[in-house]
Amino acid sequence: MIKTDILIVGAGPCGLFAVFEAGLLKLRCHLVDALPQVGGQLSEIYPKKPIYDIPGFPSILAGDLVDNLMEQIKPFKPTFTLGERLETIEQTGDKEYTATTNKGTQIQAPVIAIAGGLGCFEPRKPPIENLANFEDKGVDYIVKDPEKFRGKKLLIAGGGDSALDWTIELASVAKDITLIHRRSSFRGALDSVDKVMALANEKKINLITEAQAVGVNGNGVLKEVIIKSKSNGEFALEVDNFIPLFGLSPKLGPIADWGLSINRSAIEVNTEDYSTNKEGIYAIGDINTYPGKLKLILCGFHEGTLMVQSAFKYIYPDQKLSFKYTTVTGITGVE
Repeated sequence: MIKTDILIVGAGPCGLFAVFEAGLLKLRCHLVDALPQVGGQLSEIYPKKPIYDIPGFPSILAGDLVDNLMEQIKPFKPTFTLGERLETIEQTGDKEYTATTNKGTQIQAPVIAIAGGLGCFEPRKPPIENLANFEDKGVDYIVKDPEKFRGKKLLIAGGGDSALDWTIELASVAKDITLIHRRSSFRGALDSVDKVMALANEKKINLITEAQAVGVNGNGVLKEVIIKSKSNGEFALEVDNFIPLFGLSPKLGPIADWGLSINRSAIEVNTEDYSTNKEGIYAIGDINTYPGKLKLILCGFHEGTLMVQSAFKYIYPDQKLSFKYTTVTGITGVE
């Protein structure tokens, strides 16, 4: 059993910054995320995409922002459960919740802060008959470990940042890579497009535009993908792995069953402290809704700041909360 002061559901940017604000008040945090790494959408979907609305940074790559947030919270020693989805929340005592993940990990805390972004992510799958038969048998929707594809023949499908970035990354790992996209132009970062084009010109990858995968074949494991191309018609490509990267579709998932007030797939909160209709449970970031809501990272930072102030008063009603500016107190030597 893991015990903490605040259980944060979601290790995206808002959840990570809440750890910093909680740490200033000497509140311990444990974060749970269904993804295998921290950063939420920033790490999973567009780590190389520049963000322009973070105060003090005219431009910062999404992945770099995650790295900076992790460095910022390091003094407060947060703990993590990654690659597990929080399934149930049960009130097991006065100011005590016990939460359980899909793998049986249990976390106990008086306060729960839901910072789940847009919810759980499920991959958008191409409409190919019997594709599901080859999932984890040659068909992968997310690249978790590049080493899995070392020396393999790969087919990547997609035209966004994920498809471009992984094509670039895996070009030095795989034996052979083919990237297909149903359009002639890409929608990813221009720098990534340039790098993919350079790889294609150098014959380090095969690039087929105006094409799409329409079928898969194999005997227990994937052997080939049927491609329909505007220029070459329909043909079979022998591959070890097919990686369609068409983005992730957000869903509330188990959060919808926690007895919270839900409005259009978002959790209703009180803007005084971003508390929900359940005492001791808060929601910050894109997962919540209220009049005038803006789904911006900087707004989630503000919400997390007010949330931890309220959480402290909830956990320690008899203690006086003395808020001090970090420019005065600093965080050096935090235990």
